[in-house]
Parts: sequence; structure tokens; C-alpha cells
Amino acid sequence: MIILNQYRSQIIEGKLGHQAIDCNMKCKIILLFYVVCLLGACNGKKEKLNIDRADIIHQDVDQLTKLIIYDVFSPPVASRIYAYTSLAAYETIRFEKPNEYKSLAPLLNHFPKLPEPDSNKEYDFTLAATKAYFSVARKMTFSVDSFLNYENKVYNTFKASLDDSVYARSMDFGEAVANVIAKRSANDNYLKSRSKPKFLGSEEPGKWRPTPPSYFDGVEYCWGDMSAFVIDSSNQFSPPPPPAYSEDTSSFFYKANQYVYNTSKTLTDEQKDIARFWDDNPFVVEHVGHMMYANKKITPGGHWMGITEIACKKINADEVKSAQAYALTAMTIFDAFIGCWQEKYKSNVIRPVTVINEKMDPDWLPYLQTPPFPEYPSGHSTITRAAATILTHLFGDNFSFLDTSDLEYIGMQREFKSFVQAADEASISRVYGGIHYVHSVNAGAEQGKAIGEYILHKLKL
Repeated sequence: MIILNQYRSQIIEGKLGHQAIDCNMKCKIILLFYVVCLLGACNGKKEKLNIDRADIIHQDVDQLTKLIIYDVFSPPVASRIYAYTSLAAYETIRFEKPNEYKSLAPLLNHFPKLPEPDSNKEYDFTLAATKAYFSVARKMTFSVDSFLNYENKVYNTFKASLDDSVYARSMDFGEAVANVIAKRSANDNYLKSRSKPKFLGSEEPGKWRPTPPSYFDGVEYCWGDMSAFVIDSSNQFSPPPPPAYSEDTSSFFYKANQYVYNTSKTLTDEQKDIARFWDDNPFVVEHVGHMMYANKKITPGGHWMGITEIACKKINADEVKSAQAYALTAMTIFDAFIGCWQEKYKSNVIRPVTVINEKMDPDWLPYLQTPPFPEYPSGHSTITRAAATILTHLFGDNFSFLDTSDLEYIGMQREFKSFVQAADEASISRVYGGIHYVHSVNAGAEQGKAIGEYILHKLKL
């Protein structure tokens, strides 16, 4: 390098002009000069990106779950947020392996063709997927500033390693996908549902009315009108009609209430743990004398997004496989909520606590706080079995896992031998909790299974 600098100075100053340097020698010196200059320029090049790309996809979902808990979105609304954001991430990142992972949008209801990257240009699709994910999330949530620190950290990591053009192009592509998906979300009837009057139930015998201790009005009573992602209509997989209401002590309905009541009186510690583990009530109001305070927790959909993360990490799924698993699980849960809620407000079945207080024991309260919407069928049973059906297809029948999804929030974890076993436990937990009848959890599980299987068929998975 020192010698080259000497030659360079002499060439510039003309000091070699009187020396006998042949043409070949001059060419070699000039060529060496440019090579060294090029190497010098390379020294200023950005360092190679060294990150766990799959972990970024998982952290994106974790950040959204925290915001959903903070903003106290109802379970159906939370499922909608997970569905659109997860689809945006998948439809962006799938271009890392375009021959292996196809677009789901053409098979979904009312989704336009999504943007595609320029095949002649370079992108970072993990960056683009994160941009798409949070761009959609920002349009569907409230406390979006809580994303700032995380987003900036992720974007700065990529910016420090990518060429400016690749970085900008990737961010623009993610935003383009997000805009199209967000436009669809603006026409799925959600905004119309915000202007609906409150649902206060009915005093008609056997029909739902607000329950203790807070007597909230019915949550999302028109959710069955939402535009689903995959199922053809909210009535497509309606369960059979619920058992007829009866105050006759020998009737099926009365015996169903008696079973809930008697079970609550003999709960084992294990059954109580199961009930608490699967409670997933995002807003439990505690009453202590004249004081009230609320506990925020994960939603049922958020719990199964957490299980999806656990499954992906167990098999070391890459970022594209992980994004696909989140998208399929989230869309299935969203559609399951639509089908379940359609029947809930159609049949409008009374909750056990109301019947038992009025006909059996006025002082009785269930082990879990009854959520504010009609009883039949069980929402937990519907969405958990639907999610379990998808995850079983993706990861296998006998997929054992330690469920730590709720560990951060309630300090509990449980082991399962399969996704279906976990879903079955989630179903029976609602009977242990005193908030559902056995026939309702069974009907919900059948509905969820049918929805999950139909989605696998329609999406050609």
C-alpha cells in the first residue's frame, strides 16, 4: 500500500515521466490503484445482518398480544386484529420461498390481488413483513405508541445492515401489502357494528340477560354479521338447536343446571387449576366491598397464538413457516368466532348463574366470572378446537408441548400430548368454571372442528 501510494504520487506529480517505465508497468500500477480504492470503499460497507429471523416474527406477535391486553379488546375483536395482521405478514414474507408458499388471498373471501415485489430487485422480506404487520396493527388498535420502541429497534437493526435502497424498497413493499389488506378490513362490517345499540338481553324465560357481578351488556352481539375470511357464511356450520328451556326438575335442561351446580361444589384442586388456566377472560372485574378493580388477561385467541409460537419454536420453524402458522391459526379463530357468535345471539341461551340463582341457590356464584354474552355454544370450545384442527395439520397428531402462553400473566403452565387434548381441556374447563353446560361445550367443539376442517379443505392445505 505504501509503495502504491509512492507510485500514485509520482504519477500525479509527473516524476516518473523521465523514467523508463513501459506501458505494461503503467497499466499494472493504475489497475492496482483502482483495486485498492475499491477495497477501501468496501471497508465502509454495512455489516452483514446477523439475526434470528423467525424470532422477529414471534416477537412481532408478542408485541401485539401485549397491546391487545393493555387495550382490553374483547375476544372477537382481538381475533380480528390477529387475523389481518398475521395475513399481512405472511403475504409479504412468503416471497422468500415463493415456490413453496403460495398466496392465500385468492382463496379468501373478498380479498383483492395483493402487490408483488419486483423480481429483478432485492428485498429483505422479514423487514417487509414486520412493516406490513405493524402498519395493519396501527390501523386497528389504540395504544399504537407502545409499538414505537420495538419497531424502531427492529427497523434500525435492518437499516444498519442493508443497503439504503434495499431497506427503503422492503419497507415500501410491506406498506403496500398492508394498505390493501387494511382496505379490506374497512369493509368487513366492523365499523358498522360500532354504531349498534347495546344488547341488554331479555326477560323471557330461558333467554340471556346480564349476569353478576357487573351485569355488563352483551359483547359483540352482531359479530355474526362480520365478513369471514374463509367460511361462506356465519350460519354454515351452525350447531343443532340447544335443549329447550324448562323448569321441570326432570327435564334435560334443569338437570344440566343441576350438574353445573353439583360440579362446582366438589371441584378438585386440579379442576380449579384447569378452570383458571383456560379462563382467558380479558377483563375480570373484582368486587371487594364497595371497591372494584379489573384484572387484564390474555384472550382465548391470544392464548392459541401463543401455542402456535411454542409449536413453531419446538420444530425450529423458519420465519416463513412461522408466519404461515400464525396466519392460518388467526384466520381460523376469527371465522370460528363469527360462526359461534351467530348462534349465541340467535339462540340467546340463559347462563347457569342466572338459572341457579333464581331456581336453586340465590347465593351461588360460579368459580369463574361469567363473561357477558349468551351461553350456547361455548366460545372457548369452538375456537380452541378450530385452532387445534389447524395446528394438528401443520405440526402433527401427537405433538406434545408445554403451554407457557399464560405464564407471564397468571403464572401457570400445563403440559399436553396434543393440540386436541389441549382443546378438550379448554372445553371442560368452562364446566368446571360454572359458566357453561356440558352440551354447550360439546356443541362448540363440534362446530370448531367442522370450521377448521373446512378451512383446510378450501385453502387446499
